[in-house]
Amino acid sequence: MSPIIYKFIVCLFAGAAAGIGTGFAGMSAAAAISPVLIAFLGMPAYEAVGIALASDVLASGVSAYTYGKNKNLDIKNGIVMMLSVLVFTTVGSYVSSLVPSGTMGSFSVIMTMLLGVKFIIKPVMTTKEAMQKIDKKTQIVRSILSGAMIGFICGFVGAGGGMMMLLVLTTVLGYELKTAVGTSVFVMTFTALTGAVSHFVIDGTPDLWTLVFCVLSTLLFARIAARIANKSKPETLNRVVGVVLIILGACVLTVNLLK
Repeated sequence: MSPIIYKFIVCLFAGAAAGIGTGFAGMSAAAAISPVLIAFLGMPAYEAVGIALASDVLASGVSAYTYGKNKNLDIKNGIVMMLSVLVFTTVGSYVSSLVPSGTMGSFSVIMTMLLGVKFIIKPVMTTKEAMQKIDKKTQIVRSILSGAMIGFICGFVGAGGGMMMLLVLTTVLGYELKTAVGTSVFVMTFTALTGAVSHFVIDGTPDLWTLVFCVLSTLLFARIAARIANKSKPETLNRVVGVVLIILGACVLTVNLLK
C-alpha cells in the first residue's frame, strides 16, 4: 500500500472518531487523534497533539455554530471560562514540551470511559429553566477556577479539555446537556487554536499531509454529529454521548496498548 494512502486511511479513521466525539459530546479531537497518530504513524507525541488540536479548531467551530443556531450555546459564560482556559492552555502547552513522549497520550482515557458510564446510568436532565436560577456571581467564580484547570489539561496533553469541560458544565455549573456541549465546543474552538499555535511555535511545522487529512475528516464528521445531536431528545442524547465516550475511551486504550 502506498504510504500516502495508508496515511489517509489512518487520518480518516482518527478524524471520524474525533469528529463524532466533538459533535456529540464536545470532546477534544486530540482524545482520539493523538494516540492513533502515535501508534500507527509513529509520530512524536508532541507533534501528534499539535495536529490534533489544529483539527479541533474547525471541528469545534462548526459544531459551536450548529449548537448556537439551535439556541444551545451560552456565549456570555462561555467567554468567561474561555479567557481563563486560554491563559492556562499556553502554560500547559509549554510544560508538556518538557515531558517525555511516553508519558503523554492516555491521560484521560479512563476518565472518558467513566464519564460515558455516568451519562448512561445517571443522565443529565437539567432544564434551561433550572439553569436560569443559578446565582450568576457564583457561576462566574466557578467558571474561572474550572477554566484554569481545564486549560492546563488541554495544553498539557491535548486530551481531556473537552471531556473535563463537559463534566464541569453539567455537574459544577448545572447546565443541561445540549447547552453544555454547545458551550464546550465554543470554548474548545479558541483553546484548540491557542494550543495548536503554541505547539507549532515550539515544535515547528508538522507533517502537512497528516495535518490536512485530519483537519478535513474531523470537520466533516463533527458537522454531521452536531446536526444529529441538536435534533435528538435529551434522553437519547445522554445515551448517545455515554456510548460515544465509552467507545472512544476503549478505542484509545486499545491503541495505546498496541504501541
